[in-house]
Amino acid sequence: MQIERCAVHCRKWVTLLTKEEQKRQEDLQRLRGLRPIDDDFMRCLFKDNIPLAGLVLRIITDKPDLIITDLQTQKDMKRLAGARSICLDAYGTDAVGKKYDLEIQRADKGADPHRARYHSSIMDVENLDAGQDFIELPDTYTIFITEKDFYGMGKPVYRIERINFDTDRPFGDGEHILYVNGEYRGASDIGKLMHDFNCTDADEMNFELMAERTRYLKEDPKGVSEMCKVIEDMRTQERREAMIDTAKRMIADGILTLEKIAEYAGLSLDEVKDLQTGLIRR
Repeated sequence: MQIERCAVHCRKWVTLLTKEEQKRQEDLQRLRGLRPIDDDFMRCLFKDNIPLAGLVLRIITDKPDLIITDLQTQKDMKRLAGARSICLDAYGTDAVGKKYDLEIQRADKGADPHRARYHSSIMDVENLDAGQDFIELPDTYTIFITEKDFYGMGKPVYRIERINFDTDRPFGDGEHILYVNGEYRGASDIGKLMHDFNCTDADEMNFELMAERTRYLKEDPKGVSEMCKVIEDMRTQERREAMIDTAKRMIADGILTLEKIAEYAGLSLDEVKDLQTGLIRR
């Protein structure tokens, strides 16, 4: 009997190890397919990497002398009571105090101009303290790198500025919004950069700073371990999004009580109530 119990225990242990190894191989395969234009991978590329952020921003803004002095990834911005908060992919400050929000937007929906406006406004709120004069508000750059050509005109970068229509001159409020065309290719630095943003293989990249960091995250044991944790978080987030989607469909059907929906979807009752409120507002 003791031998049989031991055998059962060993089989369970082997099965567990096999599943863990299978999951690890799936994670490694997923890691190999990630590109800088995938936002989770981009955040890891930029994390604690001011030189790479500086390179990318110099190319996108066409400011060769731009020097980044501070960089944060997944920066949570302050929120006013009841307002929607945001988490910036990469948030930087240059040597003269200008602020940069660099966002990856793979879906057109995520690049809606209203979202760019909101990101810009949140940076304004973040960067002017009580008692400061409005003139002290720093210039801000909200930059969306889109996987597709959002405006469909084949340009590498679309620059949005406020214009005084009656004087036909810039408004000069210091707000800058840029849409970068992730489909653009060419011999220019921006074309080479967008090529690199769509690469899975570091050896095919043009810029060594990008390639070096990519190799670390995909080939170095420490980098791979870091990315496997990120991929696990991605898997958790995907599961949560699936649960939310299920709850929304059940709410729309209107058959079950909110309590039952929460139970079946694996969400809290408060979360389901918030989802219902959001659906009603639409």
